[in-house]
Amino acid sequence: MIVTAVAGSGSTKFQSSVSVSDLSPEEIQNFAPRSTAEIFRNIPGIRSESSGGENNANIQVRGIPVTTGGAKFIQLQEDGLPVLSFGDITFGNADNFLRADTTIRRIEAIRGGSASTFASNAPGAVINFISKTGETEGGSIGVTRGLDYDSTRVDFEFGGPINDDWLFHIGGFYRVGEGARDTGYTAENGGQIKANITRLFENGYARVYFKHLNDRTVPYLPAPVAIVNGKAEPIPGFDFRKETLSSPFLLSNTRVDSNGTLAFTDIKDGVRAISTSVGAEFEFDLADGWTISNKMRYADNSGGFAGSFTAGILNAADVAADNGGDGLVYLNGPNAGQAITNPSALNGNGLIIDNLLFDVKVNDLSQFVNDFKLTKSFDTGGGSLDISAGYYKSIQQVETEWSFNFFLQEALGENAALISVVDSTAPAGQQTLTVGGVRAFGIFDPFFDLSFDRDAVYGALVWSNDVVTFDGSLRYEDMSGTGVSNLAAPMGTMLGGFVPTDIDVNGDGFVSPAETGIGVVDRNNLFTVDYNVNFVSYSFGTNYLVSDNLALFARYSRGGVANGDRLLLGGNGFNPAGGLIDDGIGIDIVKQAEAGVKYRSRDEVVPGNLSVFLTGFYADVEESNFEVTSGLAIDRTSEAYGIELETAYSNGGFSLVGGLTWTDAEITADNVAPANVGNTPRRQADLTYQITPSYTFGGHSLGANIVGTTSSYAQDNNDLELAGFAQINLFLNVELTEGLVASVNVNNVNNAFGLTESEEGSLPANGIIRARPINGRTTSVSLRYAF
Repeated sequence: MIVTAVAGSGSTKFQSSVSVSDLSPEEIQNFAPRSTAEIFRNIPGIRSESSGGENNANIQVRGIPVTTGGAKFIQLQEDGLPVLSFGDITFGNADNFLRADTTIRRIEAIRGGSASTFASNAPGAVINFISKTGETEGGSIGVTRGLDYDSTRVDFEFGGPINDDWLFHIGGFYRVGEGARDTGYTAENGGQIKANITRLFENGYARVYFKHLNDRTVPYLPAPVAIVNGKAEPIPGFDFRKETLSSPFLLSNTRVDSNGTLAFTDIKDGVRAISTSVGAEFEFDLADGWTISNKMRYADNSGGFAGSFTAGILNAADVAADNGGDGLVYLNGPNAGQAITNPSALNGNGLIIDNLLFDVKVNDLSQFVNDFKLTKSFDTGGGSLDISAGYYKSIQQVETEWSFNFFLQEALGENAALISVVDSTAPAGQQTLTVGGVRAFGIFDPFFDLSFDRDAVYGALVWSNDVVTFDGSLRYEDMSGTGVSNLAAPMGTMLGGFVPTDIDVNGDGFVSPAETGIGVVDRNNLFTVDYNVNFVSYSFGTNYLVSDNLALFARYSRGGVANGDRLLLGGNGFNPAGGLIDDGIGIDIVKQAEAGVKYRSRDEVVPGNLSVFLTGFYADVEESNFEVTSGLAIDRTSEAYGIELETAYSNGGFSLVGGLTWTDAEITADNVAPANVGNTPRRQADLTYQITPSYTFGGHSLGANIVGTTSSYAQDNNDLELAGFAQINLFLNVELTEGLVASVNVNNVNNAFGLTESEEGSLPANGIIRARPINGRTTSVSLRYAF
């Protein structure tokens, strides 16, 4: 494998000091992934919380913690350019706009400090989806159908040389169904198409490409989970492995938009991702060892996020009185209009969900990005020297508007009805205190219209001979954030420019308690944002070939992340002019060291081919952030020590690939919650692992993919533990005839109870927490014809 993580000419994985892994399309298929996030779990060093659905993943690398959501310290790329400039835009994760399909040639992941200078906002890792471009003529078409869940998907791709000078490739997918869990409606509906065309020249190539994504997927957010003797179990009526808060009786939401007018959201849209991108790239070898290259893309990104979040798990018997009423009535569903006469026995659990509906309009996440690079190669006599320099430019828009409404809903995992609170003593026509199941409208309504303009210059030196490689790279980043928002964020607070307004939402001539004090954006008093941050990243590494089969490597790096929209959400500070009170909160620095050994054997130590990469790593991490669901600011540092193992073995038809990561992490300073100093960061397990044994025979193959984790603390207070779990996936591929393959994939065949996050840091008295579980067992069958 050739890697180009350090700017310069490519070197083999064994010769490079860069930690890089790649996944082939065949490996991805065998993992039986139900989402893009599940693919990431099979990259050594990467911990991907794939419990959020097709996207909405939280991704961590090598002890760099996940304190909120998204992938703050990781850059997700398509064909060498970022999907978004930030990995943790609130309700706009980069993976929302990224899909894996059969147009992918491979996925390449660069882990550790070398990523600091390779890309912006990527001190932890870069994960790059690399597309097919038509070097080999051929294509495929495949259909996948869920056997025990509702999903049908069609993938296609075709490409090849047009003539000696031109190549092309086109492909995409379309998928429709409920998804891996029951929703009661078509919750996944959409797809994408990608195309590129390449002109070959004697000294290089030029390429243009296009992508259109229009997809709707359901977000899986924290749901009620019982903890019994430290283990997760479903509550009566709600099996979190296969059921969700989503319901056919909650498909529309009435909200107050940023202009103060009533608007309506189709909840079936879920996480709506619409992206149309066009790009171009070229690379040419010039005279005297010079190479010039450039990559450019403009992506018009928009969509939305509509998902149900468990804000509270309420005793049904208390709900009426707590909301000023004396009774409960089914608003809809099969019992619509009937009174709930025994709330304590409701659905066998006596509970009602306080459903906080996240309704976010992603008006504009458009991005322009360009990366220009020059490389010069020299023969120094005793080796070769590659010098690279480049200029990177990006402009990222962030225009979103939020509206959060509270619904009262049955604690039922399938076809849950909404609940009305009534007051039988009120005058006729005014006895229903909720409106369409809503107990409170517009409790939090941020509005953002921001632009982030980034410039970076970088350079690298790579010297190598047959034995040793030295590399060093430097990157200078400068980013300005400008725009307006209705949020003003004094240090440690979450204040907004809202005008509490009474609105007759349902137009019945009566303003009920739910319709009072609705937050309306005050457009006459928007807060101006105007700040600038800059920082330097660097990375130095070496690789020494002890023999043809043994190598040693080491690296030290410093990288940074420039913070974006989350700065406005609270826990950080702006001055009246829109600048930062402390420039330090606009940048989070990550310092990393790594060293290790690489070994390979070809029928020497054992029969067959064996490779083992063992890396020891250290990370010192600053983080300023804000968590929406808890309303808590984060301002702290942590450090982590660990060991990462990546191995592969093959002998005849048998192969085994795997990895594990052991991490010892600790919070070393916390300006918001000093009591947490010395604790382990939330959701940081001591050990995560993945292993895939397989056997190929006569065009057929079978195997298993095992992904697991030991226990971790739910929150930084280190009280409640999330139990460890192992998820086993099985695959069988049968070649029916040349080119035609039938496959069966079982995801989580052991139906493991696995929790990736919890809102609670301690176990409540009722033993029920709000947590995000992995999917239960799902089985799919597919038929694919390659030609």
